[in-house]
Amino acid sequence: MRGRKGLDSTSAFIYFSFALIIIFFGGPAIWVFSLSLRVPAEIFAFPPRIIPSIVAWWNYMDVWRLSDMGLYMYNSFKIIFFTVFGVLLVAVPASYAYSRFQFRGRQSTLFGLLVFQMISPLVIAIPLYRYMDQMGLLDTHIGVIMVYIAVQIPFTTWLLKGFFDSIPRSLDEAAMIDGCSRYSAMVRVVAPISAPGITAATIFNAIMSWSQFIIPFILLTRSHNFPVAVGILHFQDVTTETQLHLLAAASVMAMVPPILIFIGLQGFVVKVLISGAVKG
Repeated sequence: MRGRKGLDSTSAFIYFSFALIIIFFGGPAIWVFSLSLRVPAEIFAFPPRIIPSIVAWWNYMDVWRLSDMGLYMYNSFKIIFFTVFGVLLVAVPASYAYSRFQFRGRQSTLFGLLVFQMISPLVIAIPLYRYMDQMGLLDTHIGVIMVYIAVQIPFTTWLLKGFFDSIPRSLDEAAMIDGCSRYSAMVRVVAPISAPGITAATIFNAIMSWSQFIIPFILLTRSHNFPVAVGILHFQDVTTETQLHLLAAASVMAMVPPILIFIGLQGFVVKVLISGAVKG
């Protein structure tokens, strides 16, 4: 009985902690969603109401009509696609090399990657502005993508190295005995097995790229190049105080794609893990 009571108390504490986390992070999102459905007369109404008396779904159509939200989302998806592709193109072979090979400077370079990950983008943003200006990449998506790739490679390398370390080296050796090169063994054997890790890295890089603000805010100046994060700020500059409901609607529209990306790819990770467990 004591063990059962202890289990119930632990479960209650866990659920209580989850409830606090949901309220802390979900409360602002719910409030923004509520604000996005209000008419101007109810924005500053007191006492405040979560469910407005008039549900103004047309606010989202007004945002789409009055702003370049479609262009901002297109720019964000474009930047995300090439960023994720570039990061994985570098991080997968790098993490495989760190996992499988022993070479001089291995530990020091791994530590260097970790130190570089600790540097805030705000610290390197101003020098990057001068470098991009000298290279002619200022106010271009290519420049932003290159910076995103450089910033996200360290953590992705560390993340994938952990997955590669969990895969037995005997699989690589068996593949090479069958005639595969080291590169073919990585691509055909190790990479498919580590699909959950690569998917997790894809989720991380996609969400980080979508929510990044400092780098595009400094490197991009023309509004037609803005991603969503900077585009909402630009939309805020052209709205008035009585149009806060439109700004809230734009913020909700910006939150939907990363949520869908996370939910979709998370389901893929669970499917891969279950499939591997059944086959094993």
